[in-house]
Amino acid sequence: MKGVDTVARIRREFFVRGRTIKEIVRELHVSRNTVRKVLRSNETAFDYERSVQPRPKLGAWKPELDRMLATNNARPARERLTLIRVFEELRRLGYEGGYDAVRRYARGWQRDQSSLSASAFVPLSFDPGEAYQFDWSHEVVLINGTTVTVKVAHVRLCHSRMLFVRAYPRESQEMVFDSHDRAFAFFKGACTRGIYDNMKTAVETIFVGRERAYNRRFLQMCGHYLVDPVACTPASGWEKGQVENQVGLVRERFFTPRLRVKSYEELNAWLLDRTIAFAKAHRHPEFRDRTVWEMFEQERPSLVPYRGRFDGFHAVPASVSKTCLVRFDNNRYSVAASAVGRPAEVRAYADRIELRQDGRIVGEHPRCFGRDQTVYDPWHYVPVLARKPGALRNGAPFKDWILPAHLERVRRKLGTTPDGGRQMVSILAAVLSDGLPAVEAACAEALGEGVHSADVILNILARAREPTRTITIMTPDALRLRHEPAADCARYDNLRRAV
Repeated sequence: MKGVDTVARIRREFFVRGRTIKEIVRELHVSRNTVRKVLRSNETAFDYERSVQPRPKLGAWKPELDRMLATNNARPARERLTLIRVFEELRRLGYEGGYDAVRRYARGWQRDQSSLSASAFVPLSFDPGEAYQFDWSHEVVLINGTTVTVKVAHVRLCHSRMLFVRAYPRESQEMVFDSHDRAFAFFKGACTRGIYDNMKTAVETIFVGRERAYNRRFLQMCGHYLVDPVACTPASGWEKGQVENQVGLVRERFFTPRLRVKSYEELNAWLLDRTIAFAKAHRHPEFRDRTVWEMFEQERPSLVPYRGRFDGFHAVPASVSKTCLVRFDNNRYSVAASAVGRPAEVRAYADRIELRQDGRIVGEHPRCFGRDQTVYDPWHYVPVLARKPGALRNGAPFKDWILPAHLERVRRKLGTTPDGGRQMVSILAAVLSDGLPAVEAACAEALGEGVHSADVILNILARAREPTRTITIMTPDALRLRHEPAADCARYDNLRRAV
């Protein structure tokens, strides 16, 4: 078919200049039928589409090719074959045609399939307190001058669109627990349903349909907050589209340009302030006459009341070395000397490490997220000093040990005496029985008297302990005195003169 320029010229020659069809055919070198079609249809452009594609060699193989394309389309994206691989499989079955015919047919087949399942979505509506959505994102910030990729937990109330974000070093399970607790404490309640993707910290096995095998500890958390967890279909982010959009919004408004902070505490405090300010300044997408914060205040009474903090830890078994150390997450943490030789349990929280043995706490430290670092508590090693007092001088746990003021003064004074180390060990051992405040007070009293000996300090501690109560004996009436004895020192003078 002729182009639009030829069609336009035919129309001008006939309707403007009044020329005949014969003259137009002779000058423009087109057929009479073409000129008649242009003049009768009153169209300005014509497109030719072949109604039937011959495909002489592919015709008999179309059912088999349809089956192969459908099977390939049902596979996960990473396992799908390319069209050249489909063509090679078809050639092995006996197809003698070319690749171009297969490619054109596959493109039409894909177009037909796309028209059956168009990329359209249904807008969702949630009642107050019905559901929230949770997701993670990775953001880059400068913490204390170092470029760090932080993991940001996002929680979004589906009705009011209220958001909560908090940054963590990891995406581990204890961080999931901590982010939920802080979000629900901020909201002062939880929703009846939580919408998640299939993150490994929550979902262990994905079955057909909506069935999931959830992690036991994750189910404990949901049971504590009275939340019914719902996992999305894999690779279907639109099922939690609100929090997916929140990730982009927070990245654009909060993390651009790159933030510079000194610590995670400063970063999270700043994020909380920005979250509240954003909610108070922006309109709700559905109720345009109200802000997100106003809708959140209205939704609060519909939330499930906050149940208190969930004991959200990740527990792993560990062995205690002879140096009173437990290894966890590429770092080492000290435990009480009495725990050596028996297995212990490490309870990892988002911000601290708790070490337990036989149900009792044998160590507790702030969590370290570096590598090959050792975190000591010098008091764990004080019982060992009773047998090895010389370790006080060069022991790794006691380097840069900051003691209370008066105890530190006693330590410096004893450092100048020959047996000062042994005396200091005796004073430190008293802390285990009398407590640090009592020993500090005894050191202050001794220094006030101008002495710093361990014997004096221990004597002060002994006198400060509560004395034992005396037993009251009931005196019989026969043994009671009838005359009150009078003290008269002059009687001793009389005795001396008599002698």
